[in-house]
Amino acid sequence: MSILVIAEHDNKALKNSTLHVFTAALKMKPDAKVSVLVAGKDAADAAKDAASVTGVTEVLYSDDKAYEHFLAENMAGLIAKLAPDFSHVLAPANSFGRNVLPRTAGLCRSAVVSDIIAIEAPDTFSRPIYAGNAVALVKCSDTIKFITVRTTAFDEAKKGGAAAPIKEVPAAGDAGLSHFVSSDMTVSKRPELTAAKTIVSGGRGLGSHDQFHNLIEPLADKLNAAIGASRAAVDSGYVSNDFQIGQTGKIVAPELYIAAGISGAIQHLAGMKDSKVIVAVNKDPDAPIFQQADYGLVGDAAVVLPELTKLI
Repeated sequence: MSILVIAEHDNKALKNSTLHVFTAALKMKPDAKVSVLVAGKDAADAAKDAASVTGVTEVLYSDDKAYEHFLAENMAGLIAKLAPDFSHVLAPANSFGRNVLPRTAGLCRSAVVSDIIAIEAPDTFSRPIYAGNAVALVKCSDTIKFITVRTTAFDEAKKGGAAAPIKEVPAAGDAGLSHFVSSDMTVSKRPELTAAKTIVSGGRGLGSHDQFHNLIEPLADKLNAAIGASRAAVDSGYVSNDFQIGQTGKIVAPELYIAAGISGAIQHLAGMKDSKVIVAVNKDPDAPIFQQADYGLVGDAAVVLPELTKLI
């Protein structure tokens, strides 16, 4: 059995999401051959980074301008060329993997098993459905199994092993179906939301845009934490949707998750319930968030958060 992991990177280094996917790949079968595809532009450093991950058998490196911005239309053509040599093709279940893998599977006339959280057998996987209220057991009979992995369900693979060989593979070229125009990136000194060990998250209960920032940011600064938000807070205009956590936002599993003014709707819980420790602050004692929290404090977040910030 051979497995191909599609690396998410920034042309310089791997992103943490890929390390979680490696762990899932190794759980398919302990003695499986695990290769990783690093496709990008001037991404030799990322290929070397991938080669240092424990358990990687080889790195397939494709350098071409067509892959500089990881457009799915171009990436899919390359992956589809390589896929017949593998039994499994894995990518993270985030915007990168969800963009690239379905198109690739379509080119290979295969289905996608999405968002897996456990591996029962090389062809059988568990995945959440109904916003995480139920878990489906899915058996895939396709010759090539295309799978996206929920990264919060698997630990990070370790680096520092003997460097795996790097093999250059020819590019599939520009498909001519899309082209990169520009990107408007949010620049922040805070940790990346999906990789942060501590997250302070706010909801509509904070009352306003100014209240959200005045209450959440000082506490996040003290804890060196990322900032998150519920969909209700995003829809109310408190923050942009880059901060949204939940079924229609980002899936996170930090060591500490502080939820302030968040009621705990099922859509939000689906995105953060795997957090190691959950602390909830809400003035409604019957808020659903308390059923999920390890620690709960009934009180007005406008009073509680400043006091908590002072004590840290």
